[in-house]
Amino acid sequence: MTPGSLLQKIIYRLLKFYNRKPGGLVIAKPAGSGLKSNASFYDLKINDIDGGELNFQSFRGKKVLLVNTASECGYTGQYADLEKLYNQYKNTVVVAGFPSNNFGKQEPGTNREIKQFCIDSYHVSFPLSEKITVTGHNVHPVYRWLTDSSLNGWNDKQPRWNFCKYLVDEQGELVCFYSEKTNPFDKAILKRL
Repeated sequence: MTPGSLLQKIIYRLLKFYNRKPGGLVIAKPAGSGLKSNASFYDLKINDIDGGELNFQSFRGKKVLLVNTASECGYTGQYADLEKLYNQYKNTVVVAGFPSNNFGKQEPGTNREIKQFCIDSYHVSFPLSEKITVTGHNVHPVYRWLTDSSLNGWNDKQPRWNFCKYLVDEQGELVCFYSEKTNPFDKAILKRL
């Protein structure tokens, strides 16, 4: 373990302790609202971290927790909990990470470097995309769908930092947004899995 990754783990533990109260902002689709997406989640595709295609059709019938990630963030330690959640709920839930350098230049690495960091430091086995843009003018189509109510049916909330989370249900409908402070094992997430 490098001194930098050790420092990140310490910072994450401190943030986790500091944020012990129910974690951060949660925005959920209003129950019984009948709001439906106008564009199919399952039509989305992205390159995975190795350059192959990650077709969202493969997620059909499972819940999907999509997380914008970064290797040099105070919340980087969430990789450990995301991996644990992925392994614990693997039959019904997919965790998918989307490395981005949108917030504070905290993901400077190449796809190869990011993958190696995730494997070496957190034993990540859940799907990772290539490094993408999750906010702004050049937002990737996956994050455009997640943050545009004309596509997903109700949500316009963009990530405000690394490790924001979006939950899509088994029918491909966006049901919840969780802020970066929401730990993957927070009750607000677990009750929907």
